[in-house]
Amino acid sequence: MTDSWLQLKGKTVIVTGGASGLGKVISQEYLNHGANVVVCDLNSEAPDFTTSEGKVMYIVTDVSNKESVEAMVNKTISSFGQIDILVNNAGINIPRLLVDSKESNGKYELDEIVFDKVMNVNVKGTFFCTQAVVRHMIKARKGGVIINISSECGLEGSEGQSVYAASKNAINSLTRSWAKELGRLGIRVVGVAPGILEKTGLRTDEYEKALSYTRGIEVEELKAGYNKLSTIPLGRVGKLKEVADLVCYLGSERASYIHGVTYNIAGGKTRG
Repeated sequence: MTDSWLQLKGKTVIVTGGASGLGKVISQEYLNHGANVVVCDLNSEAPDFTTSEGKVMYIVTDVSNKESVEAMVNKTISSFGQIDILVNNAGINIPRLLVDSKESNGKYELDEIVFDKVMNVNVKGTFFCTQAVVRHMIKARKGGVIINISSECGLEGSEGQSVYAASKNAINSLTRSWAKELGRLGIRVVGVAPGILEKTGLRTDEYEKALSYTRGIEVEELKAGYNKLSTIPLGRVGKLKEVADLVCYLGSERASYIHGVTYNIAGGKTRG
């Protein structure tokens, strides 16, 4: 039974990076509320979703490629006639040191290829998707909502993840700036910055190996650190659905006066 409180039934939502992890949970939650969801991802295989009243369409999309993004947006319009909400969730994280004091120019030292790859997906991808969607929103004159998924580390920085953190803080700035530009057109722009969340398939062995190296610890110590919750006042990691609930709320008319801000959803975690 569709929950009608958020009144998302019949809305058309695009979720980038929606084939796995947080993006998949966000996509499913919008479907649970009766929305039509266009799931975009590089993965060639469409994931399984449970649908009731809402419809789901899967489109293989490279958000860092303008032509791929525009083709996805045009297909969404031709299929559903409009776009009400865009969730810019697609992102990658490749841990690297600025300078490796042990091995100069080593495997885990930042280079231009990694820098460009992270920025192209996380920042340029958000730019391409938002610009293409907003063009249609303006033409339709029905307003809309842009939700940018940032990260708590974009607010604080993160050892071994400087480029990822920088890309997410860039997203925070884009959120604030686009809100100033688009508010007069009836288009809301908001951000969501999750903290430490339950494990997904995106936390790969290679990711953990790279991150542990950049922090000068063993992989086992890194994994053990996931369970150290002393910096989180609520005493636990966040659930993906908790983030998805917030994203659905922000996309609804219940949040109609929320604009130009990024919500930190991290159990109270701070620098201290």
